[in-house]
Amino acid sequence: MTRSDLVDQLAERFAQLTHRDAELAVKTILDALAEALENSHRVEIRGFGSFSITRRPSRIGRNPRSGEQVVVPEKRMPHFKPGKTLRQLVDDGASLP
Repeated sequence: MTRSDLVDQLAERFAQLTHRDAELAVKTILDALAEALENSHRVEIRGFGSFSITRRPSRIGRNPRSGEQVVVPEKRMPHFKPGKTLRQLVDDGASLP
């Protein structure tokens, strides 16, 4: 599912929302989520899952072309942990033909 698919489904499900309003709602939610993660906050959506930031320490890597050692700097990466309800929905759906 893409962002535009999500906007389309939201506009279809709620007739009082115009397509533009649905697009603004999705943009607002995703922007708030991104801003919270940027500020190292944890975002939890009950029944769906939680988003947090994990830290990858710096390390020594290799340039695959030359074989030369390079220093890979520390990174902060977003991490998603699905909630119990989402895990069960996905697991139950996997057993369907």
